[in-house]
Amino acid sequence: MENGRSVIILGSTGSVGTQALDVAKKEGHKVKAVSANRDVKKVEEQVRFFGCEACAMADEEAAAELKLKLADTSVKVFSGSDGINEMIFESDASVALNSIIGEAGLMPTISALKSGKDLALANKESLVVGGEIVMPLAREKGLSVLPVDSEHCAIAQCLRAGRHEEIKKLILTASGGPFYGKKRSELEKITPSDALAHPTWSMGQKITIDSATMMNKGFEVIEAAHLFSVPSDKIEVVVQRESIIHSMVEYIDNSIIAQMSVPDMRLCVQYALSSPRRNEAVIDEIDFTKLTSISFGKPDMETFVLLKEALECLSMGGAMGAVLNAANEIAVSAFLSEKIGFTDIFDCVTSTVSSLSDMKNIHDLEGILLSDKEARAVASKFVNKIKRK
Repeated sequence: MENGRSVIILGSTGSVGTQALDVAKKEGHKVKAVSANRDVKKVEEQVRFFGCEACAMADEEAAAELKLKLADTSVKVFSGSDGINEMIFESDASVALNSIIGEAGLMPTISALKSGKDLALANKESLVVGGEIVMPLAREKGLSVLPVDSEHCAIAQCLRAGRHEEIKKLILTASGGPFYGKKRSELEKITPSDALAHPTWSMGQKITIDSATMMNKGFEVIEAAHLFSVPSDKIEVVVQRESIIHSMVEYIDNSIIAQMSVPDMRLCVQYALSSPRRNEAVIDEIDFTKLTSISFGKPDMETFVLLKEALECLSMGGAMGAVLNAANEIAVSAFLSEKIGFTDIFDCVTSTVSSLSDMKNIHDLEGILLSDKEARAVASKFVNKIKRK
């Protein structure tokens, strides 16, 4: 990718989206369009600052309000999830950066590729839910899918050191979250505020909870398998508490290439938009004199069972990623609303996946989307049973 590209930022008011706009400002990328859920004030500010040609709001009432606020401009305002996809097709931007949260990001990912745009992907659910569809589509169109997740961005950089057939394994690092070292009995009374206190990264609520349960790492294993065409038995997860080594690749000669930097998503955005070229830094450098240690540990998949569940869903294939993600979205939302406890997230997801294991035989987009709906219904029933206790 060349510097100074024309981009669409999807999910522009979230943590990654705002950092992406910061990088675009510093590096001179032309922001053609943005999308968000319902933050009218922030989107109006972004549109006016960057001179966007279009914007979209998933919430239709917010779209109507934004249209009134931008009445003095020529900016086209799109409404609803269909409007987001329509905006993507109409834009002549060369790349779409997708940082929409959750399964809602799948169709925008597909729309970006179908409309001929390279994809800078921060929405891991696109590959967790639809990896069997997204990656073949990108290859068919001859388009790039460049990861914005720190771990996958790191692996993409490390893979420049060797050929695909020389890969022995991908090593994904995990911070371990705020509850590393604790057993299930110690997690029973965890509150949302406890779980939102991530030790190293500043992220949105959903992904922070996923980090605390280690579901996020499970999603990243599935994402890595699809992104880099590597089977699950060639992907390893290690805990790296300082979040300085973002991931590694071990080659067949047992040499390991690691990518290190301070934990800052702006580097990942920058690399996705400028790769394979490197530009001047948008992040701070590591001060090795202040780095007292780099430690490693083994993830506890008996306590944090969702990592193991993700590995099993990856092995099963089909729509199991959709089932896993849908159940998790329902469970995390219920936990954040204090309807269920922290460990209930584990039970809700594992119960839903177990009851819908036949979804492994579904491989088409329509079937995957229906599986998502069914999994949400099953998970919601689980949540409601807990609420009644």
